[in-house]
Amino acid sequence: MEEPKINPYAAVVVGVISVSASAIFVKLCSAPSGVIAFYRLFSSVLFMLPIFLKRHISELRLITKKDFLFSAIAGILLAFHFILWFESLNFTSVASSTVLVTLQPLFAFIGTYIFFKEKLSSKAIISGLIAVAGSALISWGDFRISGSALFGDFLALIACALITGYLLFGQTVRQRLSLVTYTFVVYLISSATLFIYMLTANQPLYPYKQSDWVYFILLALVPTLLGHTLFNWSLKWVSTSTISMAILFEPVGATILAYFLLDEQTVCHK
Repeated sequence: MEEPKINPYAAVVVGVISVSASAIFVKLCSAPSGVIAFYRLFSSVLFMLPIFLKRHISELRLITKKDFLFSAIAGILLAFHFILWFESLNFTSVASSTVLVTLQPLFAFIGTYIFFKEKLSSKAIISGLIAVAGSALISWGDFRISGSALFGDFLALIACALITGYLLFGQTVRQRLSLVTYTFVVYLISSATLFIYMLTANQPLYPYKQSDWVYFILLALVPTLLGHTLFNWSLKWVSTSTISMAILFEPVGATILAYFLLDEQTVCHK
């Protein structure tokens, strides 16, 4: 395997910092969840299109049927991850939602053990138990506050499972495809999935407030093209379970931003 030009673990750190802003942009946006998710990924595809056409389009003929199938599954999982997570932010706080949606190690440990035969260390098991305990405490607190907050927590947890599946399917494909080609294909499939979802859910493409369009672009540039793309790049050298553990730090950044930008100290609604 080729040596990376930059430290993949440093890339993961930058990725975590970038995705921490995602929940804030979503909270500030007034558009429906499916619309936010669609424009986030479709804008990312448009930004990537010139580079893909100029340098990577020839790589499409190298994609095997299995790699395309895995990429398609990853794109669909990513689409519904965003739908459910963005919807969860309508019912629960940024802190609760981001903590639950980043419990990826629980699912990643199981997935990597089943599909890649990665062994679990005692530290990993202990970390997983701590994560479960924290999740239970958050959900219990929201249950005492309102049933809608607990529903938001449930949506965030399902979104967590979906994003882990997205990373697991991408881990094998990224070993053989370049970052740009893999990311472009996955985001394109995800955008198409979200477009179909919008039509089914009767969510219009327009009109939306000018500020919403700004948040669409920011979501594409910061957490997607910088954050998720760095995760996809790192998958060539770093395991899904390792990335998932690093993403546990996302709630820290998101909660700090929510406190200062949204004045969010308890469960709030969009």
